[in-house]
Amino acid sequence: MKRTNKKQQTPEAKAPAMIAYHVPDRENAPWTRIGAAWDHKDERGFTLQLDLVPVAAGRVVLREYDPKMIEEEESAE
Repeated sequence: MKRTNKKQQTPEAKAPAMIAYHVPDRENAPWTRIGAAWDHKDERGFTLQLDLVPVAAGRVVLREYDPKMIEEEESAE
């Protein structure tokens, strides 16, 4: 069997396509960034990497990655 040394591209090697947020089920509640998603090469799915898993009631929302928005979030913390 012939071995190939294909370099696997990890999700961290490129910018995510989407950012994952937890949105609580209450009015005007802050969104919490909980992870990111990278699109598959065949463009038919995503790999979701969660840094936190929400335990409170709410939704997980995926939004397009925008580097400017991420910088604003980090400067507000």
